[in-house]
Amino acid sequence: MSYSHIFGTTRWHFEDLRMLLARAAPHRSGDVLAGLAARSAEERIAAQYCLADVPLKAFLADALMPEVADEVSDLIAAQHASDAFAPVASLTVGAFREWLLGADGPAIAAVAWGLTPDMVAAVSKLMRNADLISVARKINVVRAFRTTVGLPGTIAARNQPNHPTDDPLGIAISAVDGLIYGSGDAVIGVNPATDSVSDYIRTTRLLDELRLTYDLPVQSCVLGHVTTAIEAINLGAPVDLVFQSIAGSQSANAGFGVSLSILREAQDAARALGRGTVGQDAMYFETGQGAALSSNGHHGVDQQTMEVRAYAVARAFDCLLVNTVVGFIGPEYLYDGKQIIRAGLEDHFCGKLLGVPMGCDVCYTNHAEADQNDMDLLLHSLANAGVNFVITVPGADDVMLNYQSLAHHDLAQLRETLGLTPAPEFAAWLAQHDILDRAGRVTGAQTWLQGAGAKLLEFGA
Repeated sequence: MSYSHIFGTTRWHFEDLRMLLARAAPHRSGDVLAGLAARSAEERIAAQYCLADVPLKAFLADALMPEVADEVSDLIAAQHASDAFAPVASLTVGAFREWLLGADGPAIAAVAWGLTPDMVAAVSKLMRNADLISVARKINVVRAFRTTVGLPGTIAARNQPNHPTDDPLGIAISAVDGLIYGSGDAVIGVNPATDSVSDYIRTTRLLDELRLTYDLPVQSCVLGHVTTAIEAINLGAPVDLVFQSIAGSQSANAGFGVSLSILREAQDAARALGRGTVGQDAMYFETGQGAALSSNGHHGVDQQTMEVRAYAVARAFDCLLVNTVVGFIGPEYLYDGKQIIRAGLEDHFCGKLLGVPMGCDVCYTNHAEADQNDMDLLLHSLANAGVNFVITVPGADDVMLNYQSLAHHDLAQLRETLGLTPAPEFAAWLAQHDILDRAGRVTGAQTWLQGAGAKLLEFGA
């Protein structure tokens, strides 16, 4: 079905819903690279006006990739719940935007399984940044393993103690550095330098030993490939969370070496271990705008819509964590700080609207037109939007992956500034060891560090 709209003195034509969504998207370098972006600001505005008049029901009848056999498209169709859709079924995309701005959190959460990713991507394209923040803020998506993540008034963090050679002492020291700033309640997660099964098991055991040594109410994760995790579980490794990068099409996921069936096998293996205490949400997914384009798996769909389709994959599983690594893929896809900030707010809004426990790696590569001031703006915007978690590293500089993220002290400052707290189980541990004072501020943890330091040397033995 084609779409058209008169804007100014010109009638603008869009040959199908796929093109309309692409032309209506805010400007970003990835869509330009793919030849999908609006060719002028006037065309973008015309597409947005046209998109606002499209009924939500049209997204159920007009497939974005009809020429492609795609298991993600099949999953999206199977997920749609007509009873949940009923409250908004008569609305256009523009009217849905108005409904979201006026509805309360429970009403929005109730329609989540009635929405498709394409509907959600469409409405986000009509929203200002403030709209994305105010709607996402109303939605709470709570998940649990050893900590409870996503409760109102909290923000969790992934403590990311990466090391260029996976040195055990280096990882342990870096992890403790994060702990004394209150980072780790989402997960202590290591990106391994190699993806061999033996190295995966060694680092998994190290993180579990760290947890047991300090009696930490946290979960750990080695971010190796999902098939490596499955093999490690079968060999008896103490795996808490299973990680995998995912995307919004079958071919893009194939580029990551995964399918829905492999992800289900991994979830079953992790569930069987039963290692959680307050919950058993044992999957951890990462996404990022541009992933499908970089693997030539976008099928002519704009990068933000493809990103939202990845959240349909995520919500099919028991996820504790899902995060967009928003600026990690590079300026070819998100050129500068403005595009990164917009993409981070879009991703968070769209994930929350679909019922996904969204976090964000507030980050950029060194060759992007961005800096830490941009990351400060995105961090505080996401915190106001109720983001579940962020990722922190020592000094904001990941020495293994060679990109810029948030520092541990950025998290501490944010919590103090906005009056946010860690996940309750982790907050209690921090208070017990006088790492947080009664006002929720980090103390420097000198007393705890005296004992922790002696134990740290054991991890290098």
